[in-house]
Formats: sequence, C-alpha cells, structure tokens
Amino acid sequence: MAIFGFGKKKDEMKEEKSSCSCGGACDVESIEQEVEAIEGEKSVKVLGSGCAKCMQLEANVKIALEQLGMDSAIEHVTDFSKIAAYGVMTTPALVVDGKVISYGKVLKVEEAVKILEKVR
Repeated sequence: MAIFGFGKKKDEMKEEKSSCSCGGACDVESIEQEVEAIEGEKSVKVLGSGCAKCMQLEANVKIALEQLGMDSAIEHVTDFSKIAAYGVMTTPALVVDGKVISYGKVLKVEEAVKILEKVR
C-alpha cells in the first residue's frame, strides 16, 4: 500500500496526473489570460461555486443596485481558474469594475449600497 507516493516507483508517479478542483485548467497561462481579461472591464460579478451564500450575495447586490438606480446586471462566475485570477481564495466574493471589493462573506443590502456608492 502506497500512501502519499511512498513505495511507488518514479515511473508510476510520473504517469499520475495531478488534479484540482478546476479540472486541471488552473495553469499559469490560463490564469494570466484571465488577469488580462479583467483589466478595463465595467461590470458587477459575484464569484463563487453557486452555493446558497453566493446566491444570497447576488440577490442582495441586485437589490442594492436597483436602490441606487444602477444597471442591475450581475455575472455569476463559477470557474475556479477565473476566480483565482482575481486573487480570491475565499468565496463568495464581489467584484465591481474589475476590483475585488468584498470576499468571504455575504454582504447585507445596506452594506452593499454603501460599498457601491463609494466604488461607483
């Protein structure tokens, strides 16, 4: 029985492919491409896997945008290589105009209104 590769031959270890939660798409080149795409964008995005907290953040931000009379279109990003390109390690996260303004928590509507007023 080989645990953590101990007891395996080098050839066997080379044949194994590393896997990650993004299905292997989070190599340096794909992350660099995502970083380039981020620059200069004008949008509101929620970053996360699509869990209940991500959906709640999206709903709260949509209400905040409507209260402020701003465009309420929100993109939900679930691709982990795209999320990593923003430097986010804890979701849900909120990105406005290419800048991460909140991560790791669900903003209340009032909090989102205050943040959006400052950013835009």
